[in-house]
Amino acid sequence: MISFAPTEEQVAARNSLRGFASDVLFPKARECDEAAAVPDDFLAQAWELGLTATQIPEAYGGFGAARAPTTNAIVLEELAYGDATLALAATAPALFAYAVLDQGSEEQKQTYLPLFCGDTYHAASLALAEPSPCFDALYPATRALRKGREFVLSGTKCFVPMGDRASHFLVVTRGDDGLDAFIVGRDAPGLKISEPEKNLGLRALPTVTLQLEDVAVAAADRLGGAQRADVRRLLNHTRVAVAAVMTGLSRAVLDYCIPYAKERVAFDEPIARKQSIAFRLADMHIEIECSRWLVWKAASQLDRGLDATRSAHFARSYTAEKSMWIADNGVQVLGGHGYIREHPVEMWFRNARTLGVLEGIACV
Repeated sequence: MISFAPTEEQVAARNSLRGFASDVLFPKARECDEAAAVPDDFLAQAWELGLTATQIPEAYGGFGAARAPTTNAIVLEELAYGDATLALAATAPALFAYAVLDQGSEEQKQTYLPLFCGDTYHAASLALAEPSPCFDALYPATRALRKGREFVLSGTKCFVPMGDRASHFLVVTRGDDGLDAFIVGRDAPGLKISEPEKNLGLRALPTVTLQLEDVAVAAADRLGGAQRADVRRLLNHTRVAVAAVMTGLSRAVLDYCIPYAKERVAFDEPIARKQSIAFRLADMHIEIECSRWLVWKAASQLDRGLDATRSAHFARSYTAEKSMWIADNGVQVLGGHGYIREHPVEMWFRNARTLGVLEGIACV
């Protein structure tokens, strides 16, 4: 029998993070968006949940739970339901840590994983996106050329989350023999880090641009060492994660619109009784359910060690399109109120637009 029900552990994780999202993330969301900053006390509070350390083995200082992409997708959806921006800020270190855990050399694991198992928030980040309208994650313009026992990195990366404080960056590059990823320290000669970027959405999430000008990196700092890393697999994990975040955001929009439509009276009756509104809300619900199943399918393939390239691409591209459609419809349901800061829908609209274009054209 095929079951689509979450396990008891997944239900417990979902319920726990659902409470945290409603009690902590949602009340802070508007304030953080207006200030374009994430409070340190929030990062400390989120770190206490062990969102990153939970799946790091005890040998490296973690809690020892097995890697669980499906559980992670459930958790990310719940966090993003509270606020997508704060969800990304809280889980950004996992982009680096889990890549090292999954594909790093033993030396890299011993060096970097304990950083994420301490009592204080530790930032490290993934440098993937590039400032090009034709950017494709599988064909980055950032180059890595071998020079003796080193690699020389050149190029530009943008929208690097938590880059204002990250100690290390995992930089995705392309060389003569294909895709690679390199661990680059913040103080590496030739690396220039911009001031925090000003973005349309996810305004509270500090993102930066990295300028790599002939940055020399030791061969030992190539993810996976001599064995190299499967960067496509790394991308699959990030695509599923972003898709889960967009699903949570979409759910937040719908759950805000339904009570509003029931209370908003026009022409002597609630607008929820109008077919145009009722059908729109129903379609929003359908698309959220479809998005979740696509995310879970891709995540379950990652759980089983299968090639999830196709399913992860479908999950990311579908949720990118539909989360924007849902956010736009949310604004339309609220009418003129959808455009003012009294309601969070305009913020979710901006966040959905930004999340949807993080990976460029995202070819398979």
